[in-house]
Amino acid sequence: MPSVAATRPLIRARRVVFLVLVAVLLGVLVVIWNTFRQFIRTSPIYDPPVLAGQLVGCTAGFYAHRGSTLVLTISDHCYDRANPPRDAGGRLIGTYGADARRADCPTGRTCAGSDIVELVLTPDHVPWGRLDQVDLGPGGYRTIAPDARPLSCADLRVGSAVEMDGRDLYRSGRIVGVQPYEFPTDTIFPCMALTDLDTAVGDSGAAILADGQPAGIAAREFDGKLGFTPLAEGLADLGLTLCTNPDCGMTRPD
Repeated sequence: MPSVAATRPLIRARRVVFLVLVAVLLGVLVVIWNTFRQFIRTSPIYDPPVLAGQLVGCTAGFYAHRGSTLVLTISDHCYDRANPPRDAGGRLIGTYGADARRADCPTGRTCAGSDIVELVLTPDHVPWGRLDQVDLGPGGYRTIAPDARPLSCADLRVGSAVEMDGRDLYRSGRIVGVQPYEFPTDTIFPCMALTDLDTAVGDSGAAILADGQPAGIAAREFDGKLGFTPLAEGLADLGLTLCTNPDCGMTRPD
């Protein structure tokens, strides 16, 4: 029969093994939670819903306005002008307006400040009181601060934290590069921010927030990773002002 002194190292070893197993289990649970967090929605859906950040054809971007005209930004390469989007009840959500095209462009090329076109919303699809929000689905709502401004190429920084909700799939990550975008067979953009976010068809147009600020529009895929174009340049080309308060500085209709 082993002595008390001989059993002490064995007990300590078992405790170490137990603690290691607990730590591994907790790590696995964290991974599982973070995985399911991408899919599980816990925030409410309003009526009318906040469409910024949600699927409208492809994924929608931000609310903005030009005077009394309220729009939702949509991907410029992912829409059919002849077939504007409708909701689940078949009602028209809005009609497509201008896209962010630039006249000062090399001959034979297309240039744009960002990969966006405006969707002019019908009155019954305007979520008054929530026009400063972006719905990130499982990631919850983000409210744009009253003093926020859309980020431009010059504001985008490697290492900045980014988040989005394309295809109703919440993701977060980092900017890994910012560079000019002038591929010979594609639209010329002032810059493209490259991220470590996984991406797929349907993410196009999604609202991208960088360090919590309205930053850009999901635009391109690079070896399975997301690239986005800057928000400020696109809004400027369209003459739009980002909504940064609940009613976007406009008067609600009676």
